[in-house]
This record gives sequence, C-alpha cells and structure tokens, in this order.
Amino acid sequence: MTSLLFMICNTAIVLFWMLLLFFPRQKITLSLMAFPWIPLVLSFFYAYFLFGFGGLAEADFSSLEGILKLFKESTPESAAAGWLHYLAFDFWMGCWIVTHSQQKDIPHLWIVLPLFCTFLLGPMGVMSYTLIYYIYPLTRKK
Repeated sequence: MTSLLFMICNTAIVLFWMLLLFFPRQKITLSLMAFPWIPLVLSFFYAYFLFGFGGLAEADFSSLEGILKLFKESTPESAAAGWLHYLAFDFWMGCWIVTHSQQKDIPHLWIVLPLFCTFLLGPMGVMSYTLIYYIYPLTRKK
C-alpha cells in the first residue's frame, strides 16, 4: 500500500507542475494557486505515512547527528512522508512564483527555468526566481 500511495502522489504532482508550467493562466491552474489545495491533499498522505506507522516521537531535530540518525533508521513510510513534505512545499513555492511573476508582469518564459529548478532543487528555484525578479526590470526598454 505504501508504494502505491507514494506512486500516486509522485505521479500526480508532475501533472500539477505541468499545469503551472504550460497553463499558468487557465482557470483550473489559477484555482489551484489561489489556495494550497495540492499541499493540503499531500498533507493527508503525509500524516498517514508519518503517524500511521510510528511517527517521529523519538526524532531529534536539534542536531545534525539527530537528523542523520533519523535518515539511517527510516522506514519506507517515513521516507515517503519526507518526500511528500518536499513535494508539498516545493509545489507551494512554485505556485507562489507563478502568482508573484504574474502580479509583477514578468513573462512566463522567464520563470520556466526557476519552476524547473524549484521542482527539482527546491530552494535553488526560489533563488533563481529572485535573480530574475531583480534582473527582468533592467531588461525592459523605458
């Protein structure tokens, strides 16, 4: 069951990212960006994997050694929970990037690379979008 649920979440998120990348102004995409629907759905699966199989009651998040121990002793369910954590927040950041770029009139083509980076590398996408946010106005003719 863990593998199936993981596969469903992992596959579905790609479809939602495609909406952000290729159909950013469509009604369905705008409604997904207006409220964290996708992270909300992923949070139910996250809770299932995390709390349905022992949780993190003994986890030590206060040190690097504690985090390493957590990863070494992970179960398939806790690993799935960790991955869903990334999927939910990376998608939410992708939604923010699209929304913010639309509000600032940054052409969508300028944010395709930051969206890919956010999908694959999380914070690196936010960093690349920030660079574009500051560079794009310099490229506009006055």
